Amino acid sequence: MARKLPGLRRNLDARSLFSVAYGEIASSIYFALGVIALHAEGFTPVILLLTGALFLLIALSYAEGTSALPETGGAATFVRRALNDLAGFMTGWALFLDYLIVIALSALFAPHYFAAALGVPGIGKRPWDIVAAVGVIVVVAAIRLVRRPSLYALGIVLPALDLLVQVVLVALGAVLVFSTHTLTHGLSFGQSPSWHQLLFAVPLAMLAYTGLETVANLAEEARRPGVDLPRSLFGAIGTVVTLYVAVSVVALSAFPGPKSALGTTWLHSPLVGVASEIGSHLPHTLEQALKVFVGVSGAVILVAAVTTAMSGFSRLAYSLGEHGQLPAAFGRLHRRTLVSPQAILSVALVSSGIVVATSFVKHDVTFLASIFSFGVLGAFTAAQLAVIRLRITEPNLPRPYRTPFNITFRRVEIPLPAVIGSIATFSIWIVSLWTHPAARYVGPGWLILGFVVYVGVRRSRGERLMARVVAPDELAPSDVPRFRRILVPMKLGIIGEEMMATAVKLAAEHGAVVEAVYVTLVPLELPIDAPMPDKDERAAEALEEARLLGDDLGVHVITSTLRARAIGGAIVHHAEATKADVIVLGSSPRWRRQSRFFSPTVDYVLRKAPCEVLIVTFPQQVMDAELALE
Repeated sequence: MARKLPGLRRNLDARSLFSVAYGEIASSIYFALGVIALHAEGFTPVILLLTGALFLLIALSYAEGTSALPETGGAATFVRRALNDLAGFMTGWALFLDYLIVIALSALFAPHYFAAALGVPGIGKRPWDIVAAVGVIVVVAAIRLVRRPSLYALGIVLPALDLLVQVVLVALGAVLVFSTHTLTHGLSFGQSPSWHQLLFAVPLAMLAYTGLETVANLAEEARRPGVDLPRSLFGAIGTVVTLYVAVSVVALSAFPGPKSALGTTWLHSPLVGVASEIGSHLPHTLEQALKVFVGVSGAVILVAAVTTAMSGFSRLAYSLGEHGQLPAAFGRLHRRTLVSPQAILSVALVSSGIVVATSFVKHDVTFLASIFSFGVLGAFTAAQLAVIRLRITEPNLPRPYRTPFNITFRRVEIPLPAVIGSIATFSIWIVSLWTHPAARYVGPGWLILGFVVYVGVRRSRGERLMARVVAPDELAPSDVPRFRRILVPMKLGIIGEEMMATAVKLAAEHGAVVEAVYVTLVPLELPIDAPMPDKDERAAEALEEARLLGDDLGVHVITSTLRARAIGGAIVHHAEATKADVIVLGSSPRWRRQSRFFSPTVDYVLRKAPCEVLIVTFPQQVMDAELALE
């Protein structure tokens, strides 16, 4: 039986969106600060400020794109709509690479933070950090396969913890270690660091601002994507940029250049290094408490980053699978966890492989950051160009949020921030290819692999490469259980017959048993077993009709009668007692003309039922026909 595919729900309000956006973006400082300081040295705050400003510029285009196309997929969705499915897929495939890198780095850094905080250095050394990182990925994936973590609850608590860690470090650092002299010690613009080092550092700095795509993928879960998402996104990015610059200033005051210990000794746990240096100015007990607080919090936040990056990967895979760009299994959400099991298994396997493979690379963090810059800069450029093209090709597309500062060209308003941002991101992408061998070789190789996958999927579907595949309204998910017992609360008349006919047809498809139950409502003034011959006669008549209908189609129908004070409660209790797989109910149109869509009984069963509920609705003509027979 085809049924509506379980989908994402619009549960996120403005506060939740801000918290999730802040948590997604701000978590990257835990693994990005050290590698940026390694190359940018004393110019790290400047690099973070400039890339933060560019990030905010890019976010303007994302805000317009998600408000105009409030569905999951982010840049891949924008590009698919603006160009074609192939371009959209290649954008999404590049983003897959970024999700994998974020998962690998977060998992790799988590044991280092834990080891530095608790004084167990063995966990942070090879090969045990690799073992621990793979373990984190496997455990998170296993949990994600069987249950859906409360993203919205964690999205409040963990960002608050992240904010507290960074504010504490900034506040204590400003008092105890900040010094303009140490901050500029050994700096010589163009020499220490060199121009090549600065150019090398700029693409790496994009690693500090991960999460924009994950937040854009929440458009399908936002209550008011055109209003709350842009506002929350801009607020989160502004807060993140401010704190990043402040944290980097404190960090470089604690570990001045030219070769800051942030990029060497503390490369894998830079914030614990900052906490350690600040703590050296405090009593020993407070020093240890600060290190434990920052280290354990960092490890927890990084594990959470693994979880949310996996969810972002699965949402993107869901979008590509729905539109015929990946195998159809990736476009089917599990009815309980709301993820594709295939997507979770794929991301866990590949990201674990990346962790293991990069353990053989000398500068593993720089290597992974270089690859990340290739994917994210390409996707950002494509997203902004797509927003510009949609302004040209679909000027009347509803846009609850429009990027400000527009210029008119041939009667079309072109967003100037998108023009400037796309030029900037493309230029940095070229710099990344020039200065980073990993981006130059691994990035194109990844895209070639993606193209092969795409061609294979399209050929298996019999679709053209450039054809636009629209997501189907209904799919038959492979994880839907077969029904064994179907419960039908009976009533006389046409509605009762249609309910029973629907249940019998469903039972024939699934090889199930139908239980027809007639609930007799007993008034409060009468004993529950009071004689009610008229109602008993109607119950017997309704159940006999159910038996006859089942016999016609060869379906076994069990009948039973109940007496209760409330029909809804009796149905729910009986469904629990008999372990029914689905309840079939009918809905009269008279309730749709009132303030509520369903009757109180149907509404109660929908809220309390221990199993699935199938509602059979009827137009007014059916009710008129039933009344005419009375």
